[in-house]
Formats: sequence, structure tokens, C-alpha cells
Amino acid sequence: MRSKVSSSHHHRVCSGRFGSAIAVTIIVGSIALTGCSQTAPKYDQRTFFREEQGLDTHGRKTWFDHLVELDPGNLNTHVAADYDQLAPERIAVLPFTDRGSAQFVVDKIPLTHRTDGEQADWAWTDANRMRRSVNGYLASREFLEANMIQVDEILKEHGIDSEQKLEKVPPQMLGKWLGVDAVVYGNIHHYDAYYVFLLSAWQVGANVRMVSTHNGEELFSADGSRYSVNFMPAFDPMDIAINSGLSLLELRDVTLARAEEEDAREIVLRLPRSEKLKDELIEEARRLDELALDGSPTSDTPTGDTLSLPNTHVASLPLTHVAETR
Repeated sequence: MRSKVSSSHHHRVCSGRFGSAIAVTIIVGSIALTGCSQTAPKYDQRTFFREEQGLDTHGRKTWFDHLVELDPGNLNTHVAADYDQLAPERIAVLPFTDRGSAQFVVDKIPLTHRTDGEQADWAWTDANRMRRSVNGYLASREFLEANMIQVDEILKEHGIDSEQKLEKVPPQMLGKWLGVDAVVYGNIHHYDAYYVFLLSAWQVGANVRMVSTHNGEELFSADGSRYSVNFMPAFDPMDIAINSGLSLLELRDVTLARAEEEDAREIVLRLPRSEKLKDELIEEARRLDELALDGSPTSDTPTGDTLSLPNTHVASLPLTHVAETR
């Protein structure tokens, strides 16, 4: 009899506790829903041109990122002491060079046997991929960039088709040819793949320099590399075999492209932002806007009622070979 009473009492207590838990859950849920309804985002009140968060840190690796991603790479940079005063308005990214083997290399062992012509093609390909990445990140900054197609055509017309010939042309002359205040040089010194069963990696390294075309001063330089590492630990023999195969798949071209983008992004993020150039761009935009509204366009301003910043131009100088100009 006592056992039946105790059992009934225990059942009522459990039922009461369960009911109380449900009631508390409902109350908390109602409060949460009420809070959400009160703090619902007001999309129609969001405006443009706010303060952008993490502008100089988003995408830049910290020591913790290096640790988590097993990335031993580093980047050494130098900025001219008077960069803020000499920050160039118009820049041109020159053809990058590649002094590597131009072979597909894994663990320092070339897996391809390309001819001299094929090596030249792949050296140009690898260098130009990195060049486009750097050019793209610089284009989002406060600079006006000369179009790479125009830059290449002008250099080609002047007979500058190799690293040796480019080095013989003073930056001041390049500035006259291209109509820019600074030129960006680049050299690829790491373009390597690594694979050790459970671990695979791409290493992309470059040296990038920005040089003034007014006095030849080096305004900015960056030298270093980045690793895109994939590590898939396993202990069981079957898992080791599977993960080794999956790790090998990380040596795809798209993973290499990510390493290129990361190296270029890290380099450009270390280039100081110039408030002076930003203010000059704003003033130029306002001037063009006023001219457009007045209906009195000039030779260097757009027509119509749209706002357009002046495109970077290539100076209209005689297309003579460098041997004739020196």
C-alpha cells in the first residue's frame, strides 16, 4: 500500500516538474520572441557611406591564423618615411617576372619536362596571375590605375619584352610613357607544391616594389610568401589511405589561386592608406559633378548627367624604342 502511495506521489511530483519546465520554456520563448520583435532590423533605415569596420585588418592573418592553418610564411615590408607626402595618385602595375623553373614542382621535384618555349609561357602565366591579383587589390584603394592592357601595349611598342630590358628603363621614363606617378614591380620567387600523404600545401611568394616616377625613390616594398596548407590527421590505416587521397586533391588549381589571392591581399593591406589622395579624389569628383550640372563639359570631363572619375590614361608620347630615347 505504501509503495503504491509513494509511486503515485512520485508520479505527481515528476508530472509537476515536467509541467513547470514546459511552462518556463514557453515563457522564456515568448520573452525571446518579444525581444526579437522589438529589435527587428530596420532595413529601410540603413544608409550608405557608414564607417567600415576592420578596413585594414579584414583578411590579414594574425599569429592565431598562422597557427591554426599551419602557415609558416611571413611578409617583410618597408614604407618610405615620407610616403604620406609622396603617395602617388596614378600608378601602373608593370609585368611581373618569374625566376623559378617554370615547371610543375612537388616537394622540389619537377614533375614536368617543359621545353624552353613552354617554360617561358608558364613563367609569364604564373607571374601574370600574381600581377592581376595585386592589380585587383590596388584598384580598390585610393589610386587611379593604368589599365594593364594599355601598359603592356606601350611597353611592347617600346621593345620592352623582358626583365633585363625593363630594368634598363629608368622609372622616370616609364612615368612619361605611361602617364603615372609610380610604377609597381614584382618578382615571383616561390610557386611550389608540397605533398606528404596527410599534408599538402601550396607556397606562393613574391617581392613587390612601388617606385616613384618623379625621383626614383622606393615608396613601398614587400617580400614574403604565404602557404595554403591542408592537414588531415588519421590513425587507422584505412583512414590514412583515404585522407592521403583527399589531401592530394588539395593541389588543385583553385587552391593555388586562393594562395595567390591571399599573398596579394596581405601585401596590399600593408600599404598605408593616404587620406591626402582620398581627399583629392573627392575634390575631383565634386569638380566633375559641378561641371556636368553646369552643362559645360571640357575635353577631360564626361558628358551627360552621370558622375565619372577620370580614367587613367597612357601618355601620348612617340612610340620609339628605348634605345632611341636613351
